[in-house]
Amino acid sequence: MSEHRLLTDDLNAFASLDVHVPGAADGPLAGMTFATKDIFDVAGHVTGGGNPDWQRTHGPAERTAPTVQALLDAGATLVGKTHTDELTRGIMGTNPHYGTPVNTAAPGRVPGGSSSGSASAVAGGVVDFALGSDTGGSVRMPASFCGLYGLRPTHGRISLEGVLPQAASFDTVGWFARDAETFERVGRVLLQSTSPGAMPDRLMIAEDLFEGLGEDVRDAFQPVVDTISGMVNEQTTLQVAPDGIDEWMKHQRFLQMREAWDTQRGWIEENNPRVAFEVAIRYLNGMSVTDEQMAASNIVREGISGRINGLLADGTIMCFPTSPTPAPPPDIPVPERVELGGRIARLTCIGGMTGCPQINLPLATVDGLPVGLSLMGARGSDETLMRFAVELEEHWRGRSGD
Repeated sequence: MSEHRLLTDDLNAFASLDVHVPGAADGPLAGMTFATKDIFDVAGHVTGGGNPDWQRTHGPAERTAPTVQALLDAGATLVGKTHTDELTRGIMGTNPHYGTPVNTAAPGRVPGGSSSGSASAVAGGVVDFALGSDTGGSVRMPASFCGLYGLRPTHGRISLEGVLPQAASFDTVGWFARDAETFERVGRVLLQSTSPGAMPDRLMIAEDLFEGLGEDVRDAFQPVVDTISGMVNEQTTLQVAPDGIDEWMKHQRFLQMREAWDTQRGWIEENNPRVAFEVAIRYLNGMSVTDEQMAASNIVREGISGRINGLLADGTIMCFPTSPTPAPPPDIPVPERVELGGRIARLTCIGGMTGCPQINLPLATVDGLPVGLSLMGARGSDETLMRFAVELEEHWRGRSGD
């Protein structure tokens, strides 16, 4: 990949092409290029956050976010900052102020959000990898829609210093790459890994999370699940949410919406910013969550986290869909958009409620459109998921004859 400054942006992936920071001459990522979602501080540049009023009311960053700096120190060159849904409050990748980045893996369809521009730039081959963030699915969904590897890491493993916050107990830094080997190389830098992860011994297939999928999506996932099953010593199935995944989703939404409102309340009240209708509704919903609801939801969260981390102990990984469908068109009616958002949240809520790492595997397609399958491990098993993805990709290529 060229280290020269980008001159055009045919994908509408970039919020700014003026950001160009050469990486160190040597390092594990030397010669590679990357982009960063426009919520990461880069010294001397304003962090725009996907909203013109946020950009207008904030000055240039004084220092570069440690996560970005670590990649520069490892030899990668930063070539631009990418579009995001407003203040990271979206899952489809649309933005009323700056437009929708192109999804080259599914032309005419959304890229997924809120890390929309980062996924677009990687899928389009403009950069080798890109940084995003994941609070309620903002790496996992673009990875699924754009056919990329993407990880929501163990909560707290990667620094959030210098990153525009949404909801602190859910916020994570993630990244995208087109192939598993590149993905792991970047991950070892971001996670400060000293050794590769051990291969898992046991696979759990979350039966209830596959329910409600279209037959075409289930059929697309089956060969991938079969290949994964053949790579571990033991396989089993389970109902991941005996009391219903909708109950888990409800409590996740209470917690995330209220935290997001508390995070930006002062700025919103002072500036009365211009935001999309759907973003405004999310903040209004957050205002209505009571302290009593927060306390009750946190108790539920502790139970969910204990259950899942217990099930995933001792080298176990869990398999379930990243998304229930491929990427939709950008102009679907609002009721359909809301319904799809709920179906997505039923799958993404588990990562946030448990703090567990979750990787998207870009190996399935429906009518040529990517749809992602996820693997989740216990807290701290990020390296295991990355290493398994590398091994799985080799098995998958051998199976398909590539």
